[in-house]
Amino acid sequence: MAETVRAAVQAGPRRIEIREFPRPKIGPDDGLLRVEANGICGSDVEMYKGHMRAGGPPFVPGHEPLGVIEEIGDRAAERWGVKPGDRVALEVIVPCRSCHACLTGRYQSCPNRTVGHGVTPVDVEPGIWGGLAEYLYLSPGAVLHPVDRTLPAELAAMFNPLGAGVRWACHLGGVRLGDTVVVLGAGQRGLACVIAARCAGAGTVIVTGLEADRHKLALAREFGADHTIVVDGDDAEDTVERVGDITGGAMADVVLELTPMATAPVTDALLAARHGGRVVLAGLKGGKQVPLQTDLMINRALTVVGAFGVDATAYAQAISIIESRRFPLEKLHTHTFGLDDTAHAMEVLAGEVPGEQAVHVSVHPNS
Repeated sequence: MAETVRAAVQAGPRRIEIREFPRPKIGPDDGLLRVEANGICGSDVEMYKGHMRAGGPPFVPGHEPLGVIEEIGDRAAERWGVKPGDRVALEVIVPCRSCHACLTGRYQSCPNRTVGHGVTPVDVEPGIWGGLAEYLYLSPGAVLHPVDRTLPAELAAMFNPLGAGVRWACHLGGVRLGDTVVVLGAGQRGLACVIAARCAGAGTVIVTGLEADRHKLALAREFGADHTIVVDGDDAEDTVERVGDITGGAMADVVLELTPMATAPVTDALLAARHGGRVVLAGLKGGKQVPLQTDLMINRALTVVGAFGVDATAYAQAISIIESRRFPLEKLHTHTFGLDDTAHAMEVLAGEVPGEQAVHVSVHPNS
């Protein structure tokens, strides 16, 4: 048994260092996860570039960890209902499980959460809190979900983006049978929202993307989108006008704004929604100021919801969708990397590597 654990550490903008940490000693209430795969998402890329969390302390990234229980204490095994060898997916948030928010089902609002997977500095012992490591420390408050071990790891690792699709489209967006849904952004979570909307019975699904996203827009159609809109380049279309044309002026019941960093799509989202419609804002803007037309929200009687991550219900439902094998999710996965290639994985997903067209990218630290 190795006494050290290798991990990728974000040491600064575009600085990934492979470091070794002491293998933690596991007691009765905690555990150790052998990481099989960790999906990379847009927020990881923005942190890698320094657009988010710039200048923060070093940390092990990776908030989409999938792995196998390597070691576990007796009380932890009973509490989580798992044993060594079980495959689990981890949530980002590590709640206290005892405050008022946790006890009333609002654990994402836990005021006592001091650590989280993929975001906690390495100076918080034992340091290996993120999924971009050979092993990840399971603290007593961690939230685990069992996953079918017969699934390929790269597909099982899609639990996080698909969980976002379920929560944002169905739970927060309230997509119902026959609804018209507009998804602004054709990344992993945009495509996941297409899948979730189709599962909920949406009547018409419209997805926007950039010229560079044409391969993703093609996948959106394959997963159930009825219309796709390219919003830049020589063939650019106006999102709001196109939604109006498609719907005969009725506009969309639900609009999901998922674009990273760009601010203009927020206004497009408000304009593309019908009177009394719902708008879900999930695309992080890195602290940029967004011109918000509150008159639009008032006069159109819009419900505007901020989407903070994914909760346990959405994760469980997303894992059920993956395990059902109903959708050809293997078409979403484009790249697999080892731990030493973490920085390259970030750049591939960011579209910075010529000739590479990425959709879902995962790092497999023990491969």
